[in-house]
Amino acid sequence: MIVDLIGFGIVMPVLPYLVKSQGASGTQLGVISMGYAAAQLVCAPLWGRLSDRIGRRPVMLLTIAGTALSLLALGFAASLPWILAARVLSGAFAANISVASAYVADVTAPSERTRWMGLLGASFGVGFVLGPAIGGLLAPYGYGVPMFAAAGLAVLNWGHALVSLREPPERVAAAPTDGLASGRFGELRDPAVRRLCVANLVFSIAVTQLETMFQYFMDDRFGWDAREVAFILVGMAVVMGVVQGGGMKALSARVSERALVSAGSAALAVAFLMLPRMPSVAPLMFPLVLAAVGRGVAQPALMSLASLAAPPARRGSVMGVFQSAGSLARVIGPLAAGLLYDRAIAAPFLLAAVLLAAVAVLGRGLPGRLVGPAAVEEPGIA
Repeated sequence: MIVDLIGFGIVMPVLPYLVKSQGASGTQLGVISMGYAAAQLVCAPLWGRLSDRIGRRPVMLLTIAGTALSLLALGFAASLPWILAARVLSGAFAANISVASAYVADVTAPSERTRWMGLLGASFGVGFVLGPAIGGLLAPYGYGVPMFAAAGLAVLNWGHALVSLREPPERVAAAPTDGLASGRFGELRDPAVRRLCVANLVFSIAVTQLETMFQYFMDDRFGWDAREVAFILVGMAVVMGVVQGGGMKALSARVSERALVSAGSAALAVAFLMLPRMPSVAPLMFPLVLAAVGRGVAQPALMSLASLAAPPARRGSVMGVFQSAGSLARVIGPLAAGLLYDRAIAAPFLLAAVLLAAVAVLGRGLPGRLVGPAAVEEPGIA
């Protein structure tokens, strides 16, 4: 997943310039971004259910190969429809994070689940640190060159997965008569899964407010350009990576996942309230670091709870629907952020603070396991 996400990170800073070189407006760029998220929304539960039936390994190999082909198509793209088609394909195959998280859940004990979900989350941090740096270095040679580099990485990743990835021994084939999982989003009939997906949807809409408008905010308030903002984004990714890659082991051993969701969301809410009020860049660093820590704590805890909320036979399906909630947020969130920002610079961040405060409250009622010597699984948690 780290290699997969480095490829995604390579594309991130270059894609807007590739689109603009075709004469696209901001709205057209938004449509392309929404196409990627919409494809993830549709395909995440499909890949999850397929992996429950035929296995995690073949689905991972298929989606990594598809990622390589879609990136190759993007590198050759000579028109906006071609770019849109390539990004829709990329989004469809990038939805394999649901299968990867189900794989991690298959091979880890419940007591270790949050730690390993944190390491999976840390792969995002690594990808978002190394990927944009590589993309920026290759962009002067042509906007297609970074896309070809990302495709090459995906090919190498496929070869590595072919040799090293084994089917989890603990995976149980899904029963075809599983009534709860019938239908594309049948898992939402489970109240625990439904609450977790709602929490992920609201949480993800909130964090996309910063993801979408941060560059505009830094330019309008402080006159910072893309290169300067990139250093801040890399720094935040490093903080998140440290929290998810190391700190979650200690935290998850002492604190329940639902408490981590509430605490991380509350920290994010405070950070978003503070952010638009900062008079200069130096004090702005505090809410940004607080936001990185809060997200680094809350996000893997939510993923862990989702993996615990279903038996092994439906784990891929549940993780797919859970990821779809995040993908839906990335269709809704950017549009809301842009509309609000045009009315008031602080508005997207205030919306995010309200949504995150709601998640902090909702987190207290999420299903979760106990921690400590007397820990036992609670009802509704597999």
